[in-house]
Amino acid sequence: MGAAMAAEAERGRGERATPENWMHRPPGGWTYGQVKDSELPFDWELLDGNIVVRGMAVWWHNRVRNQLYYQLQSARREPFAVDSEQCVVIDDRNAPKPDVMVFDKTGLDIRTVEQIPVDKAVLAVEVVSEGSRLADRFAKPALYAEAGIASYWRIERDENDLPIVHEFWLHPESRVYAPSPERHIHTDKLVTSIPFPVDIDLRGLTEA
Repeated sequence: MGAAMAAEAERGRGERATPENWMHRPPGGWTYGQVKDSELPFDWELLDGNIVVRGMAVWWHNRVRNQLYYQLQSARREPFAVDSEQCVVIDDRNAPKPDVMVFDKTGLDIRTVEQIPVDKAVLAVEVVSEGSRLADRFAKPALYAEAGIASYWRIERDENDLPIVHEFWLHPESRVYAPSPERHIHTDKLVTSIPFPVDIDLRGLTEA
């Protein structure tokens, strides 16, 4: 690396993201430290060094996310906790916010923690919407799998506006997600034992 490029990279590492410069990705990408305390005028997550704007979701997405959170919260067992849209730092340049996440709270002060350590996460859930299809189907599960999160659920919307849950588990050797060995696609009801036993009426998630 030449002197000019090295100087530019060093400048980028020390720069903070602001409402004026956040769209100008520095050399090597933004880091979590450069973004976490920034007063950006939108909700964001960090993917591959890029600040990604989390746009306003439709009612269906938010309803499914919220109701799934409540169902998991009601079914949870120690030492697990459930959260929604909480940042999980995978590495310096990747800090996604799963729609719902289950994590092991052992040793964490959940009253003050600002982000969930990735080694504590056991389940990441994404509810697919029009603006997040590529991220939820490809980019995010690849990140979660590489980070070692044991389970991933992707929730799609069918032609009748009902949620379908695609359940995946982490293959220990390839470090990619594979379909659940018990049942991969859940319609009408989600019944699984991972990360703890749940029996969820999927049709009920969208009832107003």
